[in-house]
Amino acid sequence: MRCAGIDIGSRTIEVVVLEESTVLETRQADTGFDPLAQAGELLDGLKYDRILATGYGRNLFEVAFDAPTVTEIKAYGAGARILFPHVQTILDIGGQDSKAIAINSDGRVKKFEMNDRCAAGTGKFLEVMARTLGYSVEAFGREALKGSRALQINSMCTVFAESEVTSLVAKGKDRRDIALALHRSVVRRAVSMLNRVTMDGELVFAGGVARNPCMVQLLEEALGKKVLVPETPQMVGALGAALLAKQIP
Repeated sequence: MRCAGIDIGSRTIEVVVLEESTVLETRQADTGFDPLAQAGELLDGLKYDRILATGYGRNLFEVAFDAPTVTEIKAYGAGARILFPHVQTILDIGGQDSKAIAINSDGRVKKFEMNDRCAAGTGKFLEVMARTLGYSVEAFGREALKGSRALQINSMCTVFAESEVTSLVAKGKDRRDIALALHRSVVRRAVSMLNRVTMDGELVFAGGVARNPCMVQLLEEALGKKVLVPETPQMVGALGAALLAKQIP
């Protein structure tokens, strides 16, 4: 049986198709202004027997495609577990939210913390700050690693932090130092979330922000341990949804 998982996120949509436990195909596209149209295009031509949706757009997908859904918490737990069998904690930082998830020995979610009420500590926050400093999102983390730790950003509100960054630029501060300070502020928030779920064992860092090398390095420094990053961290939710689709009666 071929099972598909689709993760309709705020910034991107991912699809994974599995047969047994073998990944047959993966696809990804920007969410854009019409997530359902983008989802339809991604699924065009794919062969699967059943599909399970997750992500912030899952309820729209459920109505339009008459498909069952699963929460991102469960999907990321299942996806991380199949990639790293001994994982106990998952950090997912996406475009519009961030999640810290603790799972038990059989992969079930024990506890989670989620920030989905503001852009603070999310990919959107880093995207706005990158643009304010004149960096591309791809270059932002690399350049931040070249900065010194002379600065600290006090505000995590995107609007106030942007104003703070603009003020620092006007004072002639090195933008790489500012970039590093911004990354450190996001890491502090992430570590606080992780501590609230009683972080144990291996930690998997998933979501689009896991592709940022500065975030990974600062997390490892703050936690004093290696952080496991999937080869394609944005696919973890869709992979988990595809795995859970196999369990549908």
